[in-house]
Order: sequence, then C-alpha cells, then structure tokens
Amino acid sequence: MSKTTDASFSSSFRYRHVIEKGKPTHDKNDIFLIRHPPMNLLRRAKIFSPFDALKGFQDELSKAQSEVTAGFLADADVTEDPP
Repeated sequence: MSKTTDASFSSSFRYRHVIEKGKPTHDKNDIFLIRHPPMNLLRRAKIFSPFDALKGFQDELSKAQSEVTAGFLADADVTEDPP
C-alpha cells in the first residue's frame, strides 16, 4: 500500500495513521519473517479462487448479457430502407 497524501483522508479519519504507515518491511533475518514466510502466489491463488463474494452474480450477468445480445440481434434483423 502506498502512502497517502494529506488530501486523501480528513484529519478526523480514525485509522489515518495506520494507512500512512504503509506496508511493513522486514529484514531477511527478522523473527516475524522467519515465523511467517511470504506465501507462494500459486498457493495464494488456489486459496482465494473458489471465493464468490456475491452468490449468483455471474449467473445474473450471463442472463443479462444473453438478453441484451438477443435484443441487439433482433434489432439488427430489422432492415431499414436506405435514404
């Protein structure tokens, strides 16, 4: 996370100091980094790939897309006389 400018958040924002700190950095021999090594990106992708925050959202999108496509094709079938 990049550091924010003063204009991004008001001075009354409760967690402004946390956001301004940014992402923590650790030395190679830091005890935290030894206990919690970075996760492999492939493993991380496998963990989060089955997550669907909005159940049925993809179905609704595909249904809406098919309706719009059908409407577009129906309009394209209508031939207009050229001027």
